[in-house]
Amino acid sequence: YLHAREIVERLADGSLDLGFSGYDLLKESEVNIQKKINVVKKYGFGKATLVVAIPDPWIDVQTIADLEEIAFEFKDKKKKRLRVATKYPNLTREFLFSKGVTQFKLVSSLGATEAYPFTGSSEIITDITSTGETLRANNLRVLKDGEILKSEACMMISKSTSKSKLLNKIVKLLSKN
Repeated sequence: YLHAREIVERLADGSLDLGFSGYDLLKESEVNIQKKINVVKKYGFGKATLVVAIPDPWIDVQTIADLEEIAFEFKDKKKKRLRVATKYPNLTREFLFSKGVTQFKLVSSLGATEAYPFTGSSEIITDITSTGETLRANNLRVLKDGEILKSEACMMISKSTSKSKLLNKIVKLLSKN
């Protein structure tokens, strides 16, 4: 009965032996947390993708490289950084930096991230999506190379209790198809 993010934290601190959560939430967590957790099974449901989405009217922006140009224009002409609303600051920062986009500012979102560009709270977003319907309904589209991470429901165990015979029996039972 814990929030999916809390399951990851509890697995890492050893107060939970086994839990079910999204792969995206594990990968968003700090590296020291990730190192304390084993993913023992991916279930193939709850599939979603963390993506970079931009407003539809930005017709000249199709790829991350185009986004990099826009980010520099914002900095040079508007004297401000491109704002990126997200619930995934670690994955977003890592992805954008790895693609050479450095001129941006993260805006923390607690929900309804897809509305941020419409309300003027950010220019673009990164968000988790299954079908893309919510993005389209908010006049957003995913960049052609804007896929950050594929996620799905996973069974995870705490490495601190992974040697437990009882836990391994439970994992084996829950892993059967």
